[in-house]
Amino acid sequence: MIASSPGCFTGLDYTMKTIAVGLEVVGVAVIVLGALITFGIFLQRLIKEGGLKELVHQFRRDLGMAILLGLEFLIASDIVGTLAVSLSFQDLGLLGLLIVIRTFLSFTLQLETTGRWPWQKQI
Repeated sequence: MIASSPGCFTGLDYTMKTIAVGLEVVGVAVIVLGALITFGIFLQRLIKEGGLKELVHQFRRDLGMAILLGLEFLIASDIVGTLAVSLSFQDLGLLGLLIVIRTFLSFTLQLETTGRWPWQKQI
């Protein structure tokens, strides 16, 4: 194939796309495994300790942390994936929008799990 033809990836493009897909898979795996592990811990604590109200709060905090970590990998995947293709203003706008949405989700999850914004000092 000729390198200038549409749909043809150069070696670097292919590598960047592969890295982006890998980061995406890791992000989804972190979220799914985090959900399964935190649910298992929740059930274990429920059987041993009881006290559903406090356990639900701990479960939500732990699950939120797993989702936050997964979102970080998904944001990295979006950045790498967008940089791997020929950039247009539409691509950059879409990337910016995705980053804003995922950053907003990260901030709200941080607030939900720790009770403070990421830029606030820990008490």
